[in-house]
Amino acid sequence: MSRNSALILILGTGLLTGCAADYLNHYDTVTLAAGDTQKFNSMLQTVDPLNPASRNTHIEGDGARAAAVAHSYKFPPPPPPPPAITVNVGGSGVTQ
Repeated sequence: MSRNSALILILGTGLLTGCAADYLNHYDTVTLAAGDTQKFNSMLQTVDPLNPASRNTHIEGDGARAAAVAHSYKFPPPPPPPPAITVNVGGSGVTQ
């Protein structure tokens, strides 16, 4: 078998495998887009599907606290200094 015929055989097998992959999924629907039609129809016929609380435009909050948080994001506090390194030499604690 020559090199070209082996390549054609491998490509042909790959193409046939791609066609069989969708068949092996065993879908119960006609199309992949078939879904929950009962829920769609009930939402379609709903007069106002929005949450009643979504009309509340009054946001509870403290302006001074929000400004302090925004300031802390803009100017973060400096990191704390690294801890002192303790070296035990002969059982006594020596700080460098």
